[in-house]
Amino acid sequence: MSFRDNLQHLRATRNMTQEQLAMLLGVSRQSVAKWEAEKSSPEMDKLLKLCQIFECSLDDLVRGDLTGRAPEPAAAVPAGPPADVCGYDEHQRRLAWQVPTGVAAILVGCGLGFLAEGRFGVLGADEDVLMIVLILLGVLAGLAFLIPAGMEHVAFVKAHPYVEDFYTEDDRSVARRAFSRAMVAGIALIFAGAVCIMVLGEQRATEREGLCLLMCFIAAGVWFIVRYGMLLGRTNVAEYNKNAAEDLEVEDIVKAEVDEQVREALLEKKRSGERVGAVCGAIMIVATIVAFVLLFAPVFSSGDPSNFRPEGTSAMWFWMAWVVGGLLCAIVSILMGAFGRRE
Repeated sequence: MSFRDNLQHLRATRNMTQEQLAMLLGVSRQSVAKWEAEKSSPEMDKLLKLCQIFECSLDDLVRGDLTGRAPEPAAAVPAGPPADVCGYDEHQRRLAWQVPTGVAAILVGCGLGFLAEGRFGVLGADEDVLMIVLILLGVLAGLAFLIPAGMEHVAFVKAHPYVEDFYTEDDRSVARRAFSRAMVAGIALIFAGAVCIMVLGEQRATEREGLCLLMCFIAAGVWFIVRYGMLLGRTNVAEYNKNAAEDLEVEDIVKAEVDEQVREALLEKKRSGERVGAVCGAIMIVATIVAFVLLFAPVFSSGDPSNFRPEGTSAMWFWMAWVVGGLLCAIVSILMGAFGRRE
């Protein structure tokens, strides 16, 4: 019995489509189709993953006869529309909680720091030390959410570069309505913070409380907007698949179980992005050199650098070098993208 027959039988007993199996393995549907047509063979890591999915030994899968094995109803994928078989929705929901919570923690830390500004001395040190400590603690708390979230997402994308769209139009409609409400609530909270600083910021005695409330209300508003924006974005599975393909490294693309045409297209897109990045990097380095020249040339050419006044000299406009550099990078990206598609 061939590997193809075993794979087709095991997939059929689980009521699993080629797309669903591809998602579990982190390959394309075309790769599974090629395996079942005996046009190619999976790599060892994919074979081991198949053994885990179908609960069989490697020898039985490749050389044995598994067509006589009784199906396991509990392990079968329910019939019907596409389903989330790789935990995409759970992952995106967890990500949509971690990211806004991390951002909000940083903002709250800044608010508490503003509240403590100049009020408390720590062991005879400067009174602003506690403010700095609270801000740094807020940043640390935020990074405790953001860094694991980023690492988990990178690992998930690498394991599942393609996900079959299983969301219904009702799911997208619910997400859109939730985002609309969250957007209104978030903006209202930010406005409330602005009112606090306008009311309490009139007097020095209450200015710090106003700043603290402003940052806390902004943190709450940002949390609502970012969270429900990410929950809405998770329903755009096509965009996820596109971004996952763009984020793959060259080594991952070469090893990917995809059609040769798709692999070449991905490699060319990756090379094009690297070319654009190299050109834009060179432009911004030149822009930085120009900015430093504009900033320091008038200083050193003046008779008394210690009493130099920037008014009326190029030092007032040194930052424009980066603006021009950014615009040139945008032009280069557009032109190279257009000519790259024509080629």
